[in-house]
Amino acid sequence: MIKVGIVGGSGYTGGELIRLLVHHKEVEINFIFSRTRAGKPVTTAHPDLEGLTDLSFGNKVNTDVDLVFLCLGHGYSRKFLSEHTFGGMTKIIDLSQDFRLQENNTLNGKQFVYGLPELNKKEIKEADYIANPGCFATAIQLALLPLAFSGHLGDDIHVNATTGSTGAGVSPSATTHFSWRNNNQSWYKPFTHQHLSEIEQSLERGQKEPGKLLFLPVRGNYTRGIFATAYTRFTGQKTTIHDLFKAFYKEAPFTQVCREPLQLKQVVNTNQCHLHIHHHDDILLVTSAIDNLLKGASGQAVQNMNLMFGFPENEGLQLKASIF
Repeated sequence: MIKVGIVGGSGYTGGELIRLLVHHKEVEINFIFSRTRAGKPVTTAHPDLEGLTDLSFGNKVNTDVDLVFLCLGHGYSRKFLSEHTFGGMTKIIDLSQDFRLQENNTLNGKQFVYGLPELNKKEIKEADYIANPGCFATAIQLALLPLAFSGHLGDDIHVNATTGSTGAGVSPSATTHFSWRNNNQSWYKPFTHQHLSEIEQSLERGQKEPGKLLFLPVRGNYTRGIFATAYTRFTGQKTTIHDLFKAFYKEAPFTQVCREPLQLKQVVNTNQCHLHIHHHDDILLVTSAIDNLLKGASGQAVQNMNLMFGFPENEGLQLKASIF
């Protein structure tokens, strides 16, 4: 058993982590830090955990736990780690974007490994610090990495991806409350989304100069999930592209290459990424679907933890979608 702490446990990603970890055979939750809810039962923020845990939020951290998950807003993880020093044996998984890019991935002389298991599994197993990927970044990279590593991204890549409202976090805003979001749809941050840099960073590992990535994020009128479509010109053999994807993900237990077109509900509430490939003349369309809170955040964080500590990669993550 390892002892873990969660910092920022009252938000969506913190709640999902708790839900996963209370069922994990190898984990004991040692503390759940929250400045806003200290002293209150965890179930006051996460009523879905009634009967599953009697833990309460606290305002102190145990600096000697085996692992700390940072479920803080972007920009706050680096600040928190500057104010709290953990023991030399404590590993860290950060779910913010603070350490994802190579130019700012170092803390106290240690580098954060980019935590996309389908790309960096070997490095994750040996890492002490992990920068968990973004949700859009996960869905889009998994759709494009096999093409990058086979040199098929020479032309512009067009991506349209729709996310549920939980992707914006637990704090309400003008574009997340029910009256605005329900029966509605809109795009935002066209071609400038903050996840672009980490996606491009990974694609360039496979192909030195990939085509320009044109990404249009869209707000969906549902709560969970990302449905992404990526298309580009493709001049390779159409008959072998499915086999190319299958081979690339042969050791990836949570990434499935599907023969049938996708629907979002087949991955919601799971740590799965489902991919589908479609050809139209010289255009290749790759569809990718994930749960933004699981494979796009907390589930992937647990997957990384399993790899870091030598647990089965799917421990605590054997979840089934509710498709009906």
